[in-house]
Amino acid sequence: MARVLSGMRPTGQLHLGHLVGALANWKSLQDRYECFFMVADWHALMGEYERPQLIRQWSYENVIDWLAAGIDPKRSVIFRQSDVPEHAELFTLLAILTPLGWVERVPTYKEQLREIEGRDLATYGFLGYPVLQAADILLYKADAVPVGEDQLPHLELTREIVRRVHFLLKREIFPEPKSLLTEDSRLLGTDGRKMSKSYGNTINLSQDEQSLRETVQKMFTDPTRIKMTDPGHPDKCNVCGYWKTFAPSQAAAVWEECRTSKRGCAQNKRDLSGVVVEMTRPFREARAKLPSAQEKSRYAEIERILQDGKERAQAVARETMAEVKAAFGLS
Repeated sequence: MARVLSGMRPTGQLHLGHLVGALANWKSLQDRYECFFMVADWHALMGEYERPQLIRQWSYENVIDWLAAGIDPKRSVIFRQSDVPEHAELFTLLAILTPLGWVERVPTYKEQLREIEGRDLATYGFLGYPVLQAADILLYKADAVPVGEDQLPHLELTREIVRRVHFLLKREIFPEPKSLLTEDSRLLGTDGRKMSKSYGNTINLSQDEQSLRETVQKMFTDPTRIKMTDPGHPDKCNVCGYWKTFAPSQAAAVWEECRTSKRGCAQNKRDLSGVVVEMTRPFREARAKLPSAQEKSRYAEIERILQDGKERAQAVARETMAEVKAAFGLS
């Protein structure tokens, strides 16, 4: 069976974009691939090194959301990146031979330096995180990686690193991972930018029904529509975009009502909030049955899952590193 690796940084609560853009996809991948799902806490530290104290709690909360979304620890390997030190070991070796210009050109690096305020991200670690991502993928010899469009440059860098390793070491060690493009990966945040915890524009999975409704009703709409009698431009309205994702059978009618001024922005957001509440209801009900990371006495079950995942992940990682070290003349 082909192998897949994916992960998330535990830098806060997971949001609606994670559910429709990653977790729903992860759930379906379990039927077709050997799946490794990683809590990327070292990646989290690269942006949160000044406030690391919450990363462990966020890690637990994220895993709880994964379980609620249908990720099965019996079918998939769920593990914490820092529990498998071979990630750092392979990262060091790949960093030795990765040209500096390759990582400097990754567009998300420049984007986050420009967009994220209040944190000093101009560090060696943050610059090199695409190489660590490559190490994560290659350590498990993943055949494929589920990614959104914005992550394609990272995966292409990984493929370039594979080719360079093979050229310099005169032997083939890793497969060149292919992309599994994630549907709905472009779900935007409440302000119309990419949905991101860093931007504070998320609709969080842990929100209760009332809070979720309130957040949806604060979303930005068509900026050119001042009055209800003005014709709308649904192709430019983030709220109308959500209809295509969450209620595609109704989207055409909603868009037409918007264009012809039969539907105002307030009604549009109110109706959409009901759709989103119903769509996420199974997730909330499943999450309510799981341990809460707020109850420290109940951390044990989540930690047990992570430790089991560590053993399964490390068994693969050690085999890979033995082969890599031999190729580098280190054993």
